[in-house]
Amino acid sequence: MITPGTAKVARRQLGLATRHQLITAAGVPDATVTSRTRPGGPWQRLLPRVYLLQTGPPDQRQRALAAVLYAAEPSADPLSGETAALTGAAALSLLGIRDTPPTPADVLVRAPRRLTGTPEVRPLTTSRWPRTITVAGVPSARPVRAAADFAARPGADAHPDRIRSVLAQVVQAGWCHPHDLHAELRASRLLARPAVRAAAAELLAGVRSVAEARARDALAGTGLPTPLWNARLYTPDGTFLASPDAYWPDEGVALEIDSAEYHYTRDAWHATLRRRLRLEAHGILVVSATPSMIRDTPTEVIAALRTLLTLTTPRPTPPTAQARGHEQLPLPFRVDR
Repeated sequence: MITPGTAKVARRQLGLATRHQLITAAGVPDATVTSRTRPGGPWQRLLPRVYLLQTGPPDQRQRALAAVLYAAEPSADPLSGETAALTGAAALSLLGIRDTPPTPADVLVRAPRRLTGTPEVRPLTTSRWPRTITVAGVPSARPVRAAADFAARPGADAHPDRIRSVLAQVVQAGWCHPHDLHAELRASRLLARPAVRAAAAELLAGVRSVAEARARDALAGTGLPTPLWNARLYTPDGTFLASPDAYWPDEGVALEIDSAEYHYTRDAWHATLRRRLRLEAHGILVVSATPSMIRDTPTEVIAALRTLLTLTTPRPTPPTAQARGHEQLPLPFRVDR
């Protein structure tokens, strides 16, 4: 039977408790904890001294919080985020960021304390303690720090497209501004890594996906004008028109990179067609491509863009859309270390 003290701890911590909490706060005898966590018992040992007080399998949130409970000071409130906080891939995964390897979970531990890791938990001792937030009941570093800790993961440079994708998703989802992310990467001394430096430069230039980054790479050295990336276009009366992936304001040409992932439904496909019609109704010529075209046949996409950009030079009727809030950046774009 679960005591009132045990139930209180479990309710507060997603059905989880540490051995210290069960004995000192809930008044459960040490022998009872051992008995209940034996194979076939009503409780499960997820990590050393961390237990799930149920018989069913743990979900993603419970596994994440178990890592924090394992790393937190035994006598501290583990939900305060003062002595342990989830970060890196595990924290970003709770926010819905894809392409993040789930294990081991990275957990920040306040220096000078050090903790032995497990196959499921990788403690990261830090003297630069971040502001923390609670995500789905789990104390976590803010997304900007979690993204930097993800990029710092050993071997991350071996997967530059994964770094591009994850950092772009964090910015695209609105979890942080690219300038804040750049500052965090600089503070973490990660801009010396080529893959991280390139991803940060792309984000500052307005790029928000791996496909856009590849398109930007393909455009470099072609002699074509530099586009605005993800510019917000408005009609003369101030009505929002669209935000094409790349836009050449002087020529009135847009590049739209349409992934099949977002066009599975009839409504999504119709929305894409309506957006293109709105752009064309305001004198903007559109080149459409898929991410695979950008990856596999970039010369064909560049050729189409070159044709439209050349054709628009003597255009008698310029586009009526206006781009706001963007500065045209030269290619190649570089970030000082």
